[in-house]
Amino acid sequence: MNAGPVLPGRDDDPDRLYTITGGRSRAPENAFDLVTLIVAERQPTPGMQSEHARILRMCEAPTAVVEVAAELALPVSVVKILLGDLLESGAVTARHPRFAPNKARLPDLDTLKQVLHGLQRL
Repeated sequence: MNAGPVLPGRDDDPDRLYTITGGRSRAPENAFDLVTLIVAERQPTPGMQSEHARILRMCEAPTAVVEVAAELALPVSVVKILLGDLLESGAVTARHPRFAPNKARLPDLDTLKQVLHGLQRL
């Protein structure tokens, strides 16, 4: 009897997930969210955990955490733990717009004042 479609990450054996994460259940605090872009900084090395190697190959171009999870067919929480390992070792970098310096986000106050003054004169 078929119970319906199998959703990625929902059918995984808990023992397999435990093995993949080394028994850890939490990723580093605030390191990643679903839209954080991951970029590989090096190639996979022989003997590396297969999931880590797949992530590095997948993230040669910036790839969102949610895309990595979908491609690996693993829960996002497990992928965040794996990404935390790679981030800690320097194998990947994580980029998110909210971590951009404040000066890069908004024009300086003087420019805004000049624009406002110009608009008021119209």
